[in-house]
Amino acid sequence: MTKIPVPGRWEHFHHMADIGVCGLGGSLAEAFGQAALAMTAVITDLASVRPAVEIPIRCQAPDVELLLVDWLNALIYEMAVRHMLFSRFQVTITDLALTARAWGEPVDRLRHQPAVEIKGATYTALKVAQTPDGPWLAQCVVDV
Repeated sequence: MTKIPVPGRWEHFHHMADIGVCGLGGSLAEAFGQAALAMTAVITDLASVRPAVEIPIRCQAPDVELLLVDWLNALIYEMAVRHMLFSRFQVTITDLALTARAWGEPVDRLRHQPAVEIKGATYTALKVAQTPDGPWLAQCVVDV
């Protein structure tokens, strides 16, 4: 069966008072990057965030689903302590260890107009898997 290459994309899905983030990509790493973009898009318009400052991020987990939650929570931590938003990600995953670079800029309340503050990534609707037609899916609900 020939797998058709699928460009990465992100989506939101509703979950009671919180919101789901979903990343789809041709690789596991790309799906994680797209999930991170979806998370930023919960807060603000991605187009308003300049990729001016690079921040390295590393995390490790016993399985890919927990790695997604750790990855998103690492980004939430960096956003909180650095008062930044991120709009570009380069992710590498090897043996359940994630190494990434996130690019963004300090929050400008007038330009970014943040809609919500994300408190954390949760295990609700957590799923990381390769779909039958080839792309990878990485999703969970974030607490807002």
